[in-house]
Amino acid sequence: MQKTVWVSYDLGVKGDYASLYRWFDNMGATECGDGMAYMKISVEKDVVTPDYIKTELQANVTFSKSDRVYVIWSNPDGQAKGRFIIGRRKAAPWAGYGDVAEVEDDI
Repeated sequence: MQKTVWVSYDLGVKGDYASLYRWFDNMGATECGDGMAYMKISVEKDVVTPDYIKTELQANVTFSKSDRVYVIWSNPDGQAKGRFIIGRRKAAPWAGYGDVAEVEDDI
């Protein structure tokens, strides 16, 4: 079964980019801007896409505790799904920049 996935990655300044890029190249991935790749993968019907990619990446790339990889894929119903497979979410750099003001009565 052919699946389409997008992989967002942030390995910091000392990350194992050479191994990651080798894996992307071997998978036929397409570059989609800084830290983003698009690819089609062939998996068995009952294989969970992010678990498969995580296993493949961990077998080919050395990750540090601060590295992050996020995968976006379509589930069997065609809905887009996303999950961190390496690392986790952190505070957004844009937090606090919005034009949201608290409404208070002046006394």
